[in-house]
Amino acid sequence: MRIQRVLGLLLLVIALSFSGCKSSQTVVSDGTLNPNLSAKQLIKNNFKNNADFKTLSSRVKIETINGDQSQAVSVSLRMEKDKVIWLSKLGIVKAMITPTRVAYYNKLDNTYFDGDFAYLSHLLGTELNFQKVQSLLLGESLFPLDHNTYALSIFENSYLLQPKTQEDVFEVFLMLNPTHFKMDSQQIAQSETSRLLQIDYLTYQNVEDEILPEQTKIIALEKDDQLEINIEMKGISLNEDLRFPFKIPSGYEAITLD
Repeated sequence: MRIQRVLGLLLLVIALSFSGCKSSQTVVSDGTLNPNLSAKQLIKNNFKNNADFKTLSSRVKIETINGDQSQAVSVSLRMEKDKVIWLSKLGIVKAMITPTRVAYYNKLDNTYFDGDFAYLSHLLGTELNFQKVQSLLLGESLFPLDHNTYALSIFENSYLLQPKTQEDVFEVFLMLNPTHFKMDSQQIAQSETSRLLQIDYLTYQNVEDEILPEQTKIIALEKDDQLEINIEMKGISLNEDLRFPFKIPSGYEAITLD
């Protein structure tokens, strides 16, 4: 259940999200795989399509499914790349992530959380940081890619990268799209603790020549418990002047994650 609480917080932080209106077009994959492509070439093509913008804003529909319970919300996100991710649900619930801070507050129950990635990493049992959260949102690898340490194969309709030597603590499987070379799926398995985090990028969209996720499904498993989060990003605008107002009101009660 711990993974649920930590991911619940992060995905509340992420999941709170994406307001402007530039036209976008869904990217359709032709599914053509090149069996002669090397890991070095694949990773080079992946790097070429990494997001290159200053700011992003969007509206996002987020559905969470936990056992028999489900909930859907619409939220707003503002992002300054590599610096801040800011999220708000009608100003009632706000969250902000920076490289050194993870914080949110809820006006409905007068609670807040204000911590850092070291604390959340300890609770989750694996390292988290700002870059990984940003990469998750943008359809980019959660892990640094180096052709010297990754082996390439083909799995179904994707290129599959996995470390030549998997870690004892967790195994990593990265599936890349043959059309735009961004992530089709990222899977992190911790067999000793029966944990799995799977991030599937179902569709992408082209916004001002940037390839960005449109529909994403996240599944977190811990033994018999499963949390599913579906994220749909719409109305993305890039490189506009944005503000990131965030101040935890006085008198709110801090929440603690066990």
